[in-house]
Amino acid sequence: MDPRPSIDPLPRHVAIIMDGNGRWATQRGLSRVQGHRHGKDSVREVVETAREIGIEYLTLYAFSTENWGRPRREVEALMRLLKRYLRSELRKMMRYEIRLRAIGNLRKLPPDVLDELRRVEAGTRHNRRMTVQLAVGYGSREEIVRAARSLARKVRDGRIKAEQIDESSFSDALFTAGIPDPDLLIRSSGEWRVSNFLLWQIAYSEIYVTDTLWPDFRREQFIEALQHYARRERRYGKTAEQLAEEA
Repeated sequence: MDPRPSIDPLPRHVAIIMDGNGRWATQRGLSRVQGHRHGKDSVREVVETAREIGIEYLTLYAFSTENWGRPRREVEALMRLLKRYLRSELRKMMRYEIRLRAIGNLRKLPPDVLDELRRVEAGTRHNRRMTVQLAVGYGSREEIVRAARSLARKVRDGRIKAEQIDESSFSDALFTAGIPDPDLLIRSSGEWRVSNFLLWQIAYSEIYVTDTLWPDFRREQFIEALQHYARRERRYGKTAEQLAEEA
């Protein structure tokens, strides 16, 4: 393994849209399912690299609400891969103190997959070195509507006043409650869209898009994205002069 890279500043939270498994497979005359299998190896390498260099939170877009509309055979294969990944990685998560957290509409998952997911969540809940959020059956618009309904019920029941709803309370009603917003959003495969992923949370995230298809996105490509992030100036609406005065 290459020496641990020096990246300053290091993002606290990285979110990744893992795209390109199908195209990778098609280019090689393979089935889309085989592309997803190879993509699983990229997940493992990126998680290991993130833990090694000290990233606290890593959110992976594994399966969207729209993905339920894919061919039944592909969806079933993805669910089997997810279950297999959870079983194979639990021991490593415990060894390296990685906590797994799932976000999304999990009720649609097959019962055996949901059971495995809950088992790994429960088993890793006390791990504190890094948190991996797996977005499964996730759609950001659905998440935002769910949060709005939750707050509306609280107003209706007299638990809060409408005037008390602010950005903080809205964030607390999302799936990602308690997790800082991503500093960096990475998308593989060269597509310039966010695909209904963390729409609220990425308001001030830096965005990095690479043409690399997900099965080819490994340690080297991940480090390159982090180094690109480290060269950016994050101003949050302020001028460079204001930031210099505050430093």
